[in-house]
Amino acid sequence: MLVYFRLLKESFRFAMNALRSNKLRTLLSLLGVTIGIFSIIAVLAAVDSLDQKIKKSLSSLDKNTIYLTSQSFGPSDIPRWKREQFPNVNYDEYQYLKNNLPDAQELAYQMFVQAEIIKHEDKSVSSINVVPVSQEFIDIQGLEFQKGRFYNESESNSGSAVIVIGDEIANVLFENIDPIGKQVRLYGQKFTVIGILKKQGAGLFGDSNDTSVFIPVNFIRKLYGDNNDMMLPVIVIKPQKAIDMEAFKADLSQKLRTMRGVKTADIDNFFINVFSGFTDFLDGIISSMRMGGIVISFFSFLVGGFGIANIMFVSVKERTNLIGIQKSLGAKNKFILFQFLFESIILCVIGGLIGLLIVWLMALLLTNLLDFEFVLSIWNVLIGTGLSVIVGLISGIMPAISASKLDPVEAIRSGM
Repeated sequence: MLVYFRLLKESFRFAMNALRSNKLRTLLSLLGVTIGIFSIIAVLAAVDSLDQKIKKSLSSLDKNTIYLTSQSFGPSDIPRWKREQFPNVNYDEYQYLKNNLPDAQELAYQMFVQAEIIKHEDKSVSSINVVPVSQEFIDIQGLEFQKGRFYNESESNSGSAVIVIGDEIANVLFENIDPIGKQVRLYGQKFTVIGILKKQGAGLFGDSNDTSVFIPVNFIRKLYGDNNDMMLPVIVIKPQKAIDMEAFKADLSQKLRTMRGVKTADIDNFFINVFSGFTDFLDGIISSMRMGGIVISFFSFLVGGFGIANIMFVSVKERTNLIGIQKSLGAKNKFILFQFLFESIILCVIGGLIGLLIVWLMALLLTNLLDFEFVLSIWNVLIGTGLSVIVGLISGIMPAISASKLDPVEAIRSGM
């Protein structure tokens, strides 16, 4: 065992001396591996960061939450022309289901609307996300407040002119003034601020509760009616815990079909969008992005590996005379093999570490410049290091074998 340890130690020392004596060659060799490792780990880190952001943004919602609407949130086998004929869900259907779905924990009625401008005196915030929704929504999404409250059932049913605003909107419109009880203008109407949400940070798709406002859905219904083409109504349903989701969806479908008078032979003219299906769809996209990025980055990694192999063959050629002298003095084939193999692996590991360092610095820079947290996990560091060793091993094995099999006499003669 001691003999093998000394063999490894001497091989390592020879490899380091060779790298130090050929600094330009070493630098050029490192460049290819560094770019390869940087490409792969940067892709993995970016996709992992996006995946983490998605999970964090969607963590407040129960995976069994259902969005009942005329639109599908994912791919659908139903032709587009047929989907466009589906009627929107309405407030009467929301009330009917609320009273006839015993396994539903909460139901809320919401409308998806266009972005608007909110004003207070001479200050304004544009492109805010307006969320007209009934009062049950707070129990479905679990909104957190830094001050104030959400509107109650009475305010929701009557369509009172009350509003809950996000942290960023509060800061811009009111600065150091307490917004509670103050009035803002939205849709040309005055609203009284009754709540301010906790700061959330950037949202998944660019939106966020920080730039959102919540108002009673019945206010919008009184203002614009139920048949406005610029608005998409949806019934948000939170089922009871630990229920059979397939049975619940079947019961929901049957009750809505009965209310709408849909014939037995006809398909549903609505979509039951389960939130878990949406997250699975996003997971599939993330996986495809990760795989595509790895495949593309693999080519740059491959170029780096070929570069290392080429440099190692040149190194063997240049040191043929030295190899012959070492063998004539009793150096074993294993010693020569390890000497060149270590040189290749060390090159790749150093290049890989430099690539990881660049990814880490870039992640720090982008995290500070953008409102998005880039994550370089320990797992990605281990992947980068492991790939460096593997590439070094594969790139150096053939040159190392060819060096170890050289005839000492012919090797010495070639250098004369």
